Amino acid sequence: MSIHHALTTLSTEENDFRLAVRDFAEGEIKPLVSKMDDESKMDPGLVQKLFEMGMMGIETPEAFGGTGSTFTSACLAIEEIGRIDGSVSVLVDVQNTLVTNAVIKWGTKEQQEKYLPKLAGEWVGSYALSESSSGSDAFALKLRAEDKGDHYLLKGHKLWITNAMESSFFLVFANLNPEAGYKGITAFIVEKGFEGFSIGKKEDKLGIRASSTCELIFDNCRVPKENVLGEIGKGYKIAIETLNEGRIGIGAQMLGISQGAYEAALDYTKNREQFGKPISHYQGVQFQLAEMRTQLEATRLMVYNAARLKDSGKDFVKEAAIAKLFSSRAAEAITSKTVELFGGNGFTKEYPAEKYYRDAKIGQIYEGTTNMQLQTIAKMELN
Repeated sequence: MSIHHALTTLSTEENDFRLAVRDFAEGEIKPLVSKMDDESKMDPGLVQKLFEMGMMGIETPEAFGGTGSTFTSACLAIEEIGRIDGSVSVLVDVQNTLVTNAVIKWGTKEQQEKYLPKLAGEWVGSYALSESSSGSDAFALKLRAEDKGDHYLLKGHKLWITNAMESSFFLVFANLNPEAGYKGITAFIVEKGFEGFSIGKKEDKLGIRASSTCELIFDNCRVPKENVLGEIGKGYKIAIETLNEGRIGIGAQMLGISQGAYEAALDYTKNREQFGKPISHYQGVQFQLAEMRTQLEATRLMVYNAARLKDSGKDFVKEAAIAKLFSSRAAEAITSKTVELFGGNGFTKEYPAEKYYRDAKIGQIYEGTTNMQLQTIAKMELN
């Protein structure tokens, strides 16, 4: 069997799941894309439908109301939704690859019983690590946690938190012992209604505009002792390991955006006529489409490979970084070329090309910048 078939062949169950997500994305998401982008707001009815479709708890065990499927299936959903809209795609991505996975892996029995059914059935979740002073230097956290005996108090701010406007569940990283450096970082589960917690400024973004990105404010936010996720001082380990998985999810999102843009370009060039024939008949256009298709296929191989490694319990950190690095670069290149192939129409909001282009750029920034992926790959090669 060739490497192509070994890495991209899907089981019957996975293929059926992919087709179901594609039908959902075409039927339920596509009609709302332009409106959500223009208004910079996720449609609440659509979020409810994502829960009803089982998109928000793909790896969550069936006993907790989830689908009980695989990480690869989660990536397929992220990809197929990204093909239609990057904003909805990242909502599903963060829910599955960061938030829910963290509770499944590190949550106590009581935490899993309390939160996993909510996350699978009604609560959107956010992953709150970034701050104004801690982007790529993720552990330069200024959010402080204080032990008050029967509870903790959180003081400070988080920035650029995805899904914040929609979320009821926040996985928050704060430093309980600053003198210990990164070894003082602890993960806390914060509910939207907790005393002292509020949502701050919503960012006005270039792309994925329907995805809310907000500041979180912790003004002596009271958190119960039982809401520590994992061990005290082990938040850095939870953050690193979840982000390693999350990077594959971002790769899947970029794959979906690239696929959607490529399909739009292919269709447009077959129908747009110049000098008496479709522009797809010209070799110059054909070569550009061939380059796009090659980048797209390489992206798919890398993302699926990393997801399969994760599902099989094998080391996947380097492959996740490679997939994230390549997929985000390919998405920018493919969507940029799509705009060009649409010509003047590609520069207008009447056609889908410009939105794919705007949505793709974030892939080189969040969940680890391009430079951080290069650093990870280089370190693992040299060690």
